[in-house]
Amino acid sequence: MNTAKKPSAPAKASGPSGLAYLVGRLDHVLKQRLRDALAPCGLSVPQYTALSVFRAHGSLSNAQLAMRTMTSPQSANEMVKQMEGKGWIARTPDPTHGRIIQISLTEAGQAVLAECDVHVAATERQMFPDLDEEQRATLQAQLRGAVRALSVQGV
Repeated sequence: MNTAKKPSAPAKASGPSGLAYLVGRLDHVLKQRLRDALAPCGLSVPQYTALSVFRAHGSLSNAQLAMRTMTSPQSANEMVKQMEGKGWIARTPDPTHGRIIQISLTEAGQAVLAECDVHVAATERQMFPDLDEEQRATLQAQLRGAVRALSVQGV
């Protein structure tokens, strides 16, 4: 009589477990957490994204902002009006093209962004509490690679 235990099958996840599903779920939950974390600073998640894009890329047109924030040009324009009203961004005519308006981060925008970065970093640490800095960098590189692989414009 063989009394050796057979290896047990891996526990079955409750619900879909494909990568696309999990990334979608993560996106949904992360947006909720970020919305809650940014609310005390007076920013929405799209506004935080836009301000972060300006910090990373400098001055952009509305069309460039829309593409980089994954919003429609109309939504980006409304967001720009709101952020300009709060003094977080400034609009100036493009010196090389009369019809293009360049949008850039102001000192007030940099300040509110720095305040919010603390909350976003805390949410990211909560999301991946066991990752060290090297593992975070590896994950970030893998995620960028996934975006590039599926995107025309990349990240």
